[in-house]
Amino acid sequence: MKQSIKAYLPKLNNAVRFKDFVNPGFHLPSSGFLKFLCSCDADKDALLKNVYTISSDALILIGPEGDFSEEEVQLASKNGFKITSLGESRLRTETAGMVACHTIQIMNE
Repeated sequence: MKQSIKAYLPKLNNAVRFKDFVNPGFHLPSSGFLKFLCSCDADKDALLKNVYTISSDALILIGPEGDFSEEEVQLASKNGFKITSLGESRLRTETAGMVACHTIQIMNE
């Protein structure tokens, strides 16, 4: 954490059901951020790096092994999440989260 000089200790919140979390009525700890859902089946032109706005806060959902279900993708899209891709490579869940964070960090340098 300290080695990167930019890192901070993340806060882990209690688990929430997906459909509750993407619901606009769900109370998130903060607001004013762009909302993304990264999916293996997203349009390859909708890369996170192409749809993220520099200097904006972002909430990025990374799916479980096997990706989000079509119903989850549709529900998120209906509730204001942009459906994005991290590229052609199929990534493990924990790797995809790091790639998404690093993409945002690089764009903001």
